[in-house]
Amino acid sequence: MEDQHSSPELFLFLASTVHDMKNSISVLSGTLESLLAAEQAKVDADADAAQNAPAYLQMAQMLYQTKRLNDNLIQLLALYKEVGKPGYPFDVQPQLVAQVLAQVVDQEKILLASKGIRLETDFPLELIWTLDEDLVIGVLAHAINNAIRYTKDTIRLSAREVGAVLELRVEDNGEGYTQALIEAGSAAMNGMQAGVDFSTNSTGLGLYFSSEVAKMHKFRGHSGSIALANGGALGGGCFILRLP
Repeated sequence: MEDQHSSPELFLFLASTVHDMKNSISVLSGTLESLLAAEQAKVDADADAAQNAPAYLQMAQMLYQTKRLNDNLIQLLALYKEVGKPGYPFDVQPQLVAQVLAQVVDQEKILLASKGIRLETDFPLELIWTLDEDLVIGVLAHAINNAIRYTKDTIRLSAREVGAVLELRVEDNGEGYTQALIEAGSAAMNGMQAGVDFSTNSTGLGLYFSSEVAKMHKFRGHSGSIALANGGALGGGCFILRLP
């Protein structure tokens, strides 16, 4: 007798529901971005008046939370497609790294501006790497949204070629990651999903998703990886994605 809890119909229903939720959240996020962009004109004219306005600050917080929720829904869908549909195409193509990172910056600029966070970038303009553009953008966008929670006022997005590996980093100038979170990053790379951390409202889904995306990238027997560390260019937390 078939176990109803593992039926394909149930997984399809859940995936469809998540997809509908993601679309609704995307509409809400886009509306908030438009409202905040309109308010940005006031910031240019009178920064103190605009940024201290309760409505502006509340919308900025709402946008941050909707992006977090949208991140989680995208990650769930991606993992469903990988696990539930093994034939789902993993679209690896040669990409200009500068263009990939420019898309990440474009996605995050309104949220960062609304929170008064500066985004530094550092990457070679001509570097080309073979990767899945959508998945890598999702990982980096999630890392930036996570860094917003820890940074004081600056986040750095960088890329460089180290040997035969592309190293993508999201760094902040906060107090750094806790040892428990660094260990959770290592556990994710070893195939173990971290449990829920009720002190930070973290499910560990982001780390698990990022590690799976990294490991999907393979070249000549080598797989990608992620790591969490402290220090880096800004002295705070560092999220590192390495792709062969």
